Amino acid sequence: MTQYIFELIGTLALVLLGDGVCAAVTLNKSKAQGAGWVVITLAWGFAVMVGVLIAGPVSGAHLNPAVTLGLALAGTFAWNLVPGYIIAQMVGGFLGAVLVWIFYKDHYKATKDQPDAMLGTFCTMPAIWNPWRNFLSEVIATAVLVFVILALGTKGNANVGMGSLGAFPVTCVIMSLGMSLGATTGYAMNPARDLSPRLAHAILPIEGKRDSGWSYSWVPVCGPLVGGAIAAGLYLLVF
Repeated sequence: MTQYIFELIGTLALVLLGDGVCAAVTLNKSKAQGAGWVVITLAWGFAVMVGVLIAGPVSGAHLNPAVTLGLALAGTFAWNLVPGYIIAQMVGGFLGAVLVWIFYKDHYKATKDQPDAMLGTFCTMPAIWNPWRNFLSEVIATAVLVFVILALGTKGNANVGMGSLGAFPVTCVIMSLGMSLGATTGYAMNPARDLSPRLAHAILPIEGKRDSGWSYSWVPVCGPLVGGAIAAGLYLLVF
C-alpha cells in the first residue's frame, strides 16, 4: 500500500507541475502567458524529476501506466503490483489536474472565451488531426522513453540514477522528447497524464469549456501502452 500511495503522490506532483506550466503559459492574465514551447518542455521535464524524487525511493516512481506495463513485460517488475500501480497513477493524475484548476481558477474564468486553450491545460490534442499518425507519434515517443528507462537499469548505467529510474537522466529524456517529438500531439506518453486530467476537465464546472475531446482520447492512452510494450520487446531483444 505504501508503494501505491507514493505512486499516487508522485503522479499528482507530476501533473500538478506539468499541467501547471501549460496553464501558466496559456491562460489569460497569467504572468507567464506566451512564454512558449521551450518553457513547457523544460517544466515538464522538471515535473517528472520532482515526481521521481518523491516516489523513487519507495515505489520506483513509474508515474505512468506505460512505464509500469513496459517494466512488467520486460520482467523487471512484478505483475501482481501492476493493477495497483496503474490505479494509483490514474487517481494521482486526476487530483493533480483538479489542483491546477483550483490554483488557476481566476485565470480560467479570464479565458472562458477560449475553450480549446483551456482544454489544452488538462490534456493533449493534436496539432493536425490525423488520428492514426497521431497514434504512431505517441507510440514512437513512448517507446523511446520506456526503452531509455529500461536501459538505465542495466549494469553499465546503474550509477546514473536513483531507485529503478534515474531522476536527472529521465528529466533530460523528457525534455528532449518534448522538444524533438512533442510538437505533433503534445507528447502525452502517459495515460495518467492525459486520460485522468481529461476526465477532470469533463467533470469540473469550468465556465465556457468545450467538450473534452473524447473522440481523440484513445490516442494518448493506446499509443503510450503500445509504445511501452514495443520498448519492452526491444529491450529483451537487445539486452
